[in-house]
Amino acid sequence: MNDWLQGFILTFVPLFIVIDPLGNLPLVIAVSEGMTRQQRRKTIHLAALTAATVGLIFLFFGRFILAVLDISVGSFAIAGGIILLVLSVNFMFTGRVTEVTREDVMAAVVPIGTPLTVGPATITTLLLLSAQFSLYLVLVSFTLNIIITWAIFMLGNQIVALIGQGGLKAISRVFSLLLAAIAVSMIIRGLELIGILSLGAQ
Repeated sequence: MNDWLQGFILTFVPLFIVIDPLGNLPLVIAVSEGMTRQQRRKTIHLAALTAATVGLIFLFFGRFILAVLDISVGSFAIAGGIILLVLSVNFMFTGRVTEVTREDVMAAVVPIGTPLTVGPATITTLLLLSAQFSLYLVLVSFTLNIIITWAIFMLGNQIVALIGQGGLKAISRVFSLLLAAIAVSMIIRGLELIGILSLGAQ
């Protein structure tokens, strides 16, 4: 049981950080501003469904897709890490990962559902975790993260009222720093997987 709990923590925490529901919350609020309650709920449902679908596709078929494209997991990890590092640095300096230019419900699919909630960083994390832990454990951690993300989006206004915009920005800044650290870790792991770097003896 202790091994299962440790594995769960080691899979849940990285996914929670890269999905970053609190960091994405301001975007959800911005997109849903002026919508009716029904439209807002539909937007959030679509964002969560899109994120879950993209994540599950790559969790179950990611390695096959990479094999067909002749891309190694290590190369994908390096690319995902670089992208995540650029996004996290951009967020530290500008306060946003990307611009939300569409104000309709479909903005829940792009960019909120993907690539912000489940994008290259989350996909890379899923692939790396599935190579180190059982598929069932990664699936449980990912599913729970999607449920938590959906709940945070649904309670977005209450959360902002509780911790304030300043508190939300502070949390997002901390998460962006953690994202940068995870990005560096992904790059290092990718270099190890393709044989350029070896830290096993250290």
